[in-house]
Amino acid sequence: MDINQIAQMAGVSRATVSRYLNDGYVSQEKRDAIRRVIEQTGYVPSRQAKTLRTGKSDVVGVVIPKINSASVSRMVAGITGVLNQAGYQVLLANTDNDAAREVEFLRLFAEKSRVDGVILVATVVTPEHEAAFSALGVPLVVLDQNVAGRTCVYQDDFDAVRDVTALALRGSSRPAYIGVLEEDVSAGRMRREGFLAGCAAAGVTVADDMTRVAEFTVDSGYEQAESLLDAHPDLDAIVCATDSIAYGALTCLREYGRRVPEDVAVTGVGDAELSQIVTPTLTTVHHHYKTSGVEAARMLVGMMAGDDSVPRELKMGYDVVARNSTR
Repeated sequence: MDINQIAQMAGVSRATVSRYLNDGYVSQEKRDAIRRVIEQTGYVPSRQAKTLRTGKSDVVGVVIPKINSASVSRMVAGITGVLNQAGYQVLLANTDNDAAREVEFLRLFAEKSRVDGVILVATVVTPEHEAAFSALGVPLVVLDQNVAGRTCVYQDDFDAVRDVTALALRGSSRPAYIGVLEEDVSAGRMRREGFLAGCAAAGVTVADDMTRVAEFTVDSGYEQAESLLDAHPDLDAIVCATDSIAYGALTCLREYGRRVPEDVAVTGVGDAELSQIVTPTLTTVHHHYKTSGVEAARMLVGMMAGDDSVPRELKMGYDVVARNSTR
């Protein structure tokens, strides 16, 4: 079944059917005739044909770093809710925290896949990323990193970790920090700087060997907490860059016979569901990840409609959630 057969059965021209399918003007009589034929035959217009006619695919590419991340899943929930309501389908590309694959997907969207826009949930932004941004040819929103000259939505990681560090330092004077690689500016550099600022505000000096770098996993959090305990058995607080790292630290401390928070206070970032049920419950930062996904999608929809061509930066708010892992 194609558009020519629909036109013949409805007793109208092919051009009239085309206008009907593209929401153009068609008299009510002819519109009713075409609608009846489509309902009788179950005809579904070809998406490829529509793309050729309109130059739009009604598809948005979303590049994510990790599909099983609690924060990413909340962002994607916000993104898809807005895009689906606006009539767009979502093409999801998972990179498994591989920056080179992020660039590959961006190039794929630019060269082969017909998408109307792209949202990149970014971890790092390299010169290769910038080149891929410029070559896209469709609107782009960067989520979770602050990128100069690009429309982006990002978290206030510096202030958030500075504030949660203040909770960790209640009754503590020998804090340690477990972060992530600083190539990730938001989760790596800004969170570490927030920790150091929180310590400085409390008059606490942090030696270089009181910090460690972990991966975004529970196992890595355990390993780095163990390294800190072996080197500094008198530490009395561990501030972690993510909740997952904090879960690992809690497990390590328990196995080493350290009480939390009586002996060692622990904090995380993310406020994942597990933070409310681990023992003890985790003091953490609640970033509004779903809302940031909503805002990024709204920005992109506006850009794709041609209503918003000036790059904008949106820094999200946060809440410090005090639970039982701090004093």
